[in-house]
Formats: sequence, C-alpha cells, structure tokens
Amino acid sequence: MKELLKSLGIHEDNYGACVGAENWSNTTDAGQLSSVNPANGDVIANVYQCSEDDYENVIIESQRAFKKWRMIPAPIRGQLVREMGEELRLKKDALGSLVSLEMGKIKAEGDGEVQEMIDIADFSVGLSRQLYGLTMHSERVKHRMYEQWHPLGIVGVISAFNFPVAVWAWNAFISAICGDITVWKPSSKAPLCGIAIQNICNEVLERNGYMGIFSLIIGRGSTIGERLINDKRVPLISATGSTKMGKRIGEVVGCRLGKTILELGGNNAIIVDETANMDMVVPAILFGAVGTAGQRCTSTRRIIVQRNFYAQLVEQLKNAYAQVSIGDPLDNNTLMGPLVDQGAVDDFLAALEKVKVEGGEILYGGEVVEGEGFFVTPAIVKAENSYNIVQEETFAPILYIIPYDNLEDALNLHNDVPQGLSSAIFTTNVLNSETFLSHEGSDCGIANVNIGTSGAEIGGAFGGEKDTGGGRESGSDAWKVYMRRQTNTMNWSRELPLAQGIKFEIEN
Repeated sequence: MKELLKSLGIHEDNYGACVGAENWSNTTDAGQLSSVNPANGDVIANVYQCSEDDYENVIIESQRAFKKWRMIPAPIRGQLVREMGEELRLKKDALGSLVSLEMGKIKAEGDGEVQEMIDIADFSVGLSRQLYGLTMHSERVKHRMYEQWHPLGIVGVISAFNFPVAVWAWNAFISAICGDITVWKPSSKAPLCGIAIQNICNEVLERNGYMGIFSLIIGRGSTIGERLINDKRVPLISATGSTKMGKRIGEVVGCRLGKTILELGGNNAIIVDETANMDMVVPAILFGAVGTAGQRCTSTRRIIVQRNFYAQLVEQLKNAYAQVSIGDPLDNNTLMGPLVDQGAVDDFLAALEKVKVEGGEILYGGEVVEGEGFFVTPAIVKAENSYNIVQEETFAPILYIIPYDNLEDALNLHNDVPQGLSSAIFTTNVLNSETFLSHEGSDCGIANVNIGTSGAEIGGAFGGEKDTGGGRESGSDAWKVYMRRQTNTMNWSRELPLAQGIKFEIEN
C-alpha cells in the first residue's frame, strides 16, 4: 500500500488545499480527516482540512488564473486536457487501486472509473473545436446577428464518495476547454483520491506553464462547503449527492442567482416484460443492484416484473446472488466489496427493518458479514411500490421485486417515485420498447432498452428529472451550462435603422 500511495504523491499526513504544485496550504489547526479503508477499518492516511483563509486564497488565485485562461484559444485548452488524459492513462492502475482502497468498489470498477476520466478527456479534446454558436438573419437591412459563448468563470464542483474521481473529470475537463477554472471539494469520505488527482493536475499544469486551472479544497461542509455555495465569485456549482443536500445547494445558489448542475438521488427501476430474454435480464440486474455494493446513483433499486414470471425471476436471482463473492475489493475474484462506512451499514439494516414493518419480505440476504470491514450480503426483497421505504433511495444493495399485470400498470409503478434518474425495460416487443421511450413512458433522464440502469456512457448527457435535480453533465450539449451565451448584432451600413420600423428622429 505504501508504494501505491507514494506513486500518487500521498503522504501519511496531507494538506487540504492547493492551487498549484508549489501552492499547497500548510494549515494544521482546522481539523483532520482520516481516510479509512472500508474493507478492514484501517486508516490509510490523514488529511489536514483547509481553513477559511485557505479557501479565500484558492478563490483569489482562481480569479487570477481565469483572466489568463479565458484568453487561451479553446483548441489549445483542449491540448492541455489531452495531456491530462495521457497522464491518467499512465497512472490508471495505481489510481484505480486507490479508488478501490478508499471507497470499496472492486478493482475492475475502480479501473473503469479512471477509464471514464480518460474517455471524457478524449471527448473534451474534440469538443474544444466544437463550441458552436449560431448565425441569424436580422430584420434590419445590412445587419447581421450571431450568437457566441464565453467562459463563465469559476466552477465549484462538489462530488460524492461513490465516484470519487470520475465526476470531477466530467465537470473539470469540459470546464477547462470552455475556458473556466474548477475548484473541487471532494467527499470527506474519499479525500485521498482528490489529493492524487490534484498531484496529477499540478504535474501537467506545471510543465505547460499554467497554475490554478484545477484547484482543491478539502474541508468541513459547514464552513468550506457553505463558503463555496454562497460565494458570488463562483457562478456555477455542480453538486453530486443526496436530494436533501441538493435542495439546500439549489436554494442557496438560486438566492444569489447563480447556476447549478444537480445530480442527486436515483430510485432506478427495470421493467421485465413477458417477452424478455432472461439470459440478459439476470446479469443486468445483478450488476446494477450489486455492483459498487449498491452505492451508485444509477444502481438498480426496483424490478417491476410481469406477474406470471415473478416466481421464475426470483429463483434465478437467488441463484445468481448466491454466486456473488464478497470480500477484499482489490482481490480479482471479488464481485462485491464493502459499504463505505458503518453509517451505510446502519442505513442498510434500518431499511430492511422498515420493509418488514410495512409488510415486505426478505427473500435473500440482508445480513452483516461477521469480521472486519463494512460488509453485508445483498438483499432481495418482496415489496410494494407504495411502501414508504421503497419510495426512498437507500444507498445499499437492496433490490425490491414488484409484480405488474399490464404495461400501463408497469409504467405507472415505474414513474410513481419522487426520483427520475435512470430506467430500463427488457423486452423483445417493439411496441413495448417504443411505448417505454415515448411521452407516456419513462419519466427519467436516462431510459434504456435491453441494457441495465447503471453505467453512463461518455457522450450522452447524464442526469435526471424530479428529485434527481434536473441537471446534465458529461455529454451532448451539456457544455453550454459552463459558458455564458451572448447575442451580437453587427451593423455594416452607414445608417441606424431601428427594429420593428420604429422612427425616432431628432434634429441636428
């Protein structure tokens, strides 16, 4: 482990704020975080949290950096992001291992998360030459109208523990090619991943003669987090986390007329109809519900299955769940690692107790694994969609099985939750698939056919509706939120005609 940490520039004790290779904070009296390995409870390393003075320094330096960075041509900005992607390729194995070590997802998923960073870097490089505006015809003679996009400024990124590096890249790389500066507050449950990424940023920026394009603030939510979301110098906040957190951020940033990208809770369902290919259904459900120990915003939470196939699917899932190896996430044979901490274990157990109180039945799993670490057995639960606990998102491997009679019934059940992130239907009936994707179908930001709910693909805009927050990041035209739109009118005549034929004459 020591060699792994050393390769990523992580020490036994680390500082919590940085705007460049030679500009780390040295605060030691604002509290200390201990990063804990959820597989065994051991402390990996410590981080001194940044102070409010450190925060102020980061913002001031970010403002200075923005004035220079915004004037760099976008394709050249793209070249810097390309170098970031190349550096991530070199450190993929080490960084993927750190993700597994610090938050508990298996090594394949840790590596996959770093690959997402590499993919969004590649995407952003291409995007740097495609920040397109529009030209429009003016109603005035010898006039031209057009639209262009300018850099917005400082982008504050607040990320969650479950994707401790990829979500930063989704925002930071697109922000960078747009001419923006990123200030990142990572999860306090995964601070070492933030430090590792900052070290990579510093290395690339320093050899290109830049500083402050990517900055880091690790600190208390009650102080540093509040400073960030209240700061008018930060026009955009991109936040990933719970709906409760998102509502708070949306309210605060909205009151100062700032912008937000909110990627919040999911309560994702798969509809399994009578024509579904079960050889595809079972592994899709398994990966969606058990992968990352059910701690993805896109994790599969609910299975809405045609009633005649309910018993068959339950038995197939029990058989599949029994084959899931639970253990050290860095062991290549492991399919499910631990929950992130004891709090997550407590939430898991509390949710299952609520299920039983409301009349549900645990069909498989739902136990704490004895020994060190925060391990549980994934649960399959017979439930009704109307249960209060089913209406909530529990960040743990709990899968609710709900029967339906007809497709209309299934869609009503599917949409009858507060969240609206990801969704899927498994079917070989084209009418059912098209209905699911229609105006009367899934109300989620992501709707899939014959593929599960988890796994966002770079290039598509990622985000959801309702309590999921409505924001979009990563692909498509999501870049526009990181910029400010400007409409321009050019008069190339020697006269000054007014719009709508208005006459406003004065004597010379």
